Amino acid sequence: MGREARQIMLPRELYRQDPDRLRAALATRRSDAPLDALLAADARWRALQGELEGILAERNRGSKEVGALFAAGKRAEAEALRARMAALGARIAELEGETKAAREEVERLELAIPNLPHPSVPVGPDESANRVERTWGEPPAFAFPPRPHWELGETLGILDFQRAAAVAGARFAVLWGAGAALERALAAFMLDLHRAAGYREVAVPYLVNSRALTGTGQLPKFAEDLFHLEGTDYYLVPTAEVPVTNLHAGEVLEEASLPRRYCALTPCFRAEAGSYGRDVRGLIRQHQFLKVELVHLATPETSYAELERLTAAAEAVLQRLELAYRVVTLATGDMGFAAAKTYDLEVWLPGQECYREISSCSNCEEFQARRADLKYRPAGGGKPRFLHTLNGSGLAVGRTLIAVLENYQQADGSVVVPAALRPYLGGVERLAPEVAS
Repeated sequence: MGREARQIMLPRELYRQDPDRLRAALATRRSDAPLDALLAADARWRALQGELEGILAERNRGSKEVGALFAAGKRAEAEALRARMAALGARIAELEGETKAAREEVERLELAIPNLPHPSVPVGPDESANRVERTWGEPPAFAFPPRPHWELGETLGILDFQRAAAVAGARFAVLWGAGAALERALAAFMLDLHRAAGYREVAVPYLVNSRALTGTGQLPKFAEDLFHLEGTDYYLVPTAEVPVTNLHAGEVLEEASLPRRYCALTPCFRAEAGSYGRDVRGLIRQHQFLKVELVHLATPETSYAELERLTAAAEAVLQRLELAYRVVTLATGDMGFAAAKTYDLEVWLPGQECYREISSCSNCEEFQARRADLKYRPAGGGKPRFLHTLNGSGLAVGRTLIAVLENYQQADGSVVVPAALRPYLGGVERLAPEVAS
């Protein structure tokens, strides 16, 4: 991450000139970011820089004086001044090392500072302060007690957690027969829908390096939630957001080419550190799952219109599948590290009698762009500016499979296939119990 632009998440002027604003914003986010340590480290760095620049200037002046003294025939004075200038070299070397170490400490601490919330974000400590913006559809009414997807999957013979545990461990699943076909159908359906809406599909690596993860904000803060390949700089991709957002790292895009809208299907790998005891049954919280990701690159002036468009693209999947959901604006204390504003889409799950997150759509503004060095050249001229980056699930495939099973279940244990998915399943209209494997 050689260039300075790759190290800053927020303008340095913000914490240098208005630290109280940043401190107040961090408090609304319940953040324990080391702001005071950062301010102290930055003050030390600037003091060392000032001292170094002063000594360098003194040496430069002295070097010119040495030449003038030699030219004037004042050899003894010139030699004495030259010796004093040479003695400055040791202090300069020492200061250069101290300044470099101080700069690196500032950059390390900067990486721990989260994004600032947009003014429209509700202020609150946790999800209890989230704001419901709208709902779509009506949860289905059943003449029988609806069952959760793990029971339906067992009845259908399509979900197998026991064999997955034997080959991998807890929080993995095997999908048999129609289950595997349904997952594949959902992914293809989502990609086709997004491509028709103007997204450019991209296939990306499933391994990413630490530079890419730092660019989008997963590193260093969330290292424990990543799967790292020991002895390498490779990590299993936690979301396609990481490789897709970094595709243009270090480039300067032309404003005329913006906004750019990409979609990608990848497996996602997450250690789920700290989630023990949560969602231990079923497919809700897995170490490995498929997800279609949407990424937008936009100008600052258009990014919030793009957030609405991105959210609408994710909503379109649920609407075509006729699944009831609601859109929620996350409160300051519930937002992700890199987000300035986030809409969660929460789908109704009858087997659990609640809404559950199926997509998070976020505008990160220039937070990731500063870390990953993502810029564009304004059409009207001037120096390059940082892009705004946006991302969202369009959708998490496994959770969509859950929603289909639970919302379309029948009293006999079968599951009706949503009309939009039938072309992707060879016209099959209903999933019936399969022969045990």
